[in-house]
Amino acid sequence: MSYLKKPDWLKIRVKADQKIDDVIEILKMFSLHTVCEQAQCPNIYECFSKKTATFLIMGDVCTRNCTFCDVKKGNPKELNTDEPGMVAEAVEALGLEYVVITSVTRDDLPDGGASHFAECIRSIKGKSKHTKIEVLIPDFKGSFESVSKVVEASPDVVAHNIETIERLYPCVRPLASYRRSLDILRMVKEIDRSVFTKSGIMVGLGETKNEVKKALEDLRKAECDFVTIGQYLSPSKNHHPVVEFVHPDVFEEYKEFAISIGFKFVMSGPLVRSSYMAENAKDIIENVRRI
Repeated sequence: MSYLKKPDWLKIRVKADQKIDDVIEILKMFSLHTVCEQAQCPNIYECFSKKTATFLIMGDVCTRNCTFCDVKKGNPKELNTDEPGMVAEAVEALGLEYVVITSVTRDDLPDGGASHFAECIRSIKGKSKHTKIEVLIPDFKGSFESVSKVVEASPDVVAHNIETIERLYPCVRPLASYRRSLDILRMVKEIDRSVFTKSGIMVGLGETKNEVKKALEDLRKAECDFVTIGQYLSPSKNHHPVVEFVHPDVFEEYKEFAISIGFKFVMSGPLVRSSYMAENAKDIIENVRRI
């Protein structure tokens, strides 16, 4: 199979004065992982230079086998019960106003790690009460009880990514379910309508424009508030190949469509990832909460 050459709009220009040493040092100090490093995010230098990061909890080994993802697969280690406190300490040390907490999928745990997410949320609130908290959760095998544990800890945003259009699930997310992922977002609103919901989708895996727009409509039917749309970049030749590099104009078309059907916050562009510039939604959260 031949591989596509990256177009100019996907070339990342890193400024020489960007400093990421402080963030890396704090992560090492508390023995923490970030999805920025594990998933080879193209925006890592930009985000680290702003002292922002998406914390990856519950280890760095996933029990799923999604073909787009570069996070390690296999048998995870036991949970570190000190981790919620360490994450809270790191958030405080970095002075974050907005933090994103995500995880590998832990199908080996009875509640999928929901109680660990909840403890992280509570720990952060205990040390940084003004910090907005977004959690990017796995599907917990569709467990309402697990979703409830997370929502009842009162994060500001609960995110769960559908990742791709329904037709591609068998080859891209073989152990996941498109409909189950939509149900997770619905569950959050059933439990607490004041919590914002968010999802993300990648393009360039072989989908059509109509399929992307249908996925966006499905998300809105599930009352999803925020959405991100970004270009898929294959981590290696062993992962799902890039079928197309989507032009920036198409991302703008998707953004306009998403806004037209009612999304409150939309990030759409070649380098957008699910947590990229997540803090930009802070004003929306605060304004709605004041009403």
